[in-house]
Amino acid sequence: MSVTSRQSDFRPDDNAAPMALAEARRRIVDSIRPVQETERVALPQALHRVLAEPVVAGVDVPSAANSSMDGFGYAAAGAPQADARLAIIGQSLAGHPFEGHVGPGECVRITTGAVVPPGVDTVVMQENTRLEHDTLVLESPAAPGANIRLAGEDLSRGDIVLPAGSFIRPADIAVLASVGAAEVSVVRRPRVAFFSTGDELRPIDGPLAPGEIYDSNRYGLAAQLDSLGMTGVDLGAVGDTPEALADAFDRAADCDAVITSGGVSVGSADFVVDVLGEKGTIDFWRVAIKPGKPLAFGTVGGARFFGLPGNPVSTAVTFIQLVRPALVRLAGGVPAAPTRLTLPTTTALTKRPGREHFLRARMDFTSASPRVTAIDHQGSGVMRSMSRADAFIVLSADSADVPAGALVTVEPFAQPVWGFAAF
Repeated sequence: MSVTSRQSDFRPDDNAAPMALAEARRRIVDSIRPVQETERVALPQALHRVLAEPVVAGVDVPSAANSSMDGFGYAAAGAPQADARLAIIGQSLAGHPFEGHVGPGECVRITTGAVVPPGVDTVVMQENTRLEHDTLVLESPAAPGANIRLAGEDLSRGDIVLPAGSFIRPADIAVLASVGAAEVSVVRRPRVAFFSTGDELRPIDGPLAPGEIYDSNRYGLAAQLDSLGMTGVDLGAVGDTPEALADAFDRAADCDAVITSGGVSVGSADFVVDVLGEKGTIDFWRVAIKPGKPLAFGTVGGARFFGLPGNPVSTAVTFIQLVRPALVRLAGGVPAAPTRLTLPTTTALTKRPGREHFLRARMDFTSASPRVTAIDHQGSGVMRSMSRADAFIVLSADSADVPAGALVTVEPFAQPVWGFAAF
């Protein structure tokens, strides 16, 4: 379809009320179809990937009953009281089990992780014993069954170790190694195309003419995608013409997702929504948040499209709140619900009811009373406010001014992004 230099007749209803953030997030995530292609990778390369199929334990973990500490193993029925005396008949070391049977009145020295020999049902800490030549004296007998880890206590053969859709964390690598999973099947990394729009944008390694700015949003998006483990496809900065945008959409159409920054408002040079209307579809446009109200979500080619506003903070906020959970879903994972806490604000906050506000802030846990302070400059073009912050103060759409000392909702930047898949 050809694209002329004028804006197309397509335009979402400018008078429609912006969508609430929670509803927008739900609609976006629910509409995402995860990537279907998979690959097998060696376990060391599986960190921060998403499992494509469940991993089932082929062995018991641990494989045999073993001691949880250094001490002496014996049968509890044969040493019921303090000062009981047991003959030491050998030792069981990790990797070198005792081969015989431990009878009544006998014991073996045993180390942490060593297999519990036949006849032993209790391990006493060595600190609670004393030695008299080849005889052990129980100064303080252990409770029957104490200090023994049973075979299969962690995982039993046939158990699901991790279900499909699990985001593999460092602890998961260790668990998978414990069942001998040398390779795992993971979802292919999503390919996410991204580009900035605007005739004023210039490369960061060159000079600026009056009215020009460096293309910072594209670098921020690249960093966000890299932190999520996505395969970013950088299409550069695209000029403010329908032809340039149409070409960029064509180049991005074979990716799994497309993210743009800028050009989704209602200005005379904002063509992204118009070109998307010709090249793809738009599900909705505008969300009731500040910063970040003008946001377009739709489809171009086989990719899901996210048109983010051009102001740097607006780009960052909308990516975190709406794009990030969608990309987690696209990668086959489970988006984690936002983690929030309540802290008193050190300063008064000004707000009009109508939109959910995300104020950049810094938390303080160094004093006796934890608190949060809003960054002094909250302009949507001041990216320094994101760089200096470690959290959002979240003010609900219907809230108004907030006095200093009042409790506010705080959403830390450092929080789970990938949730847990259901077994």
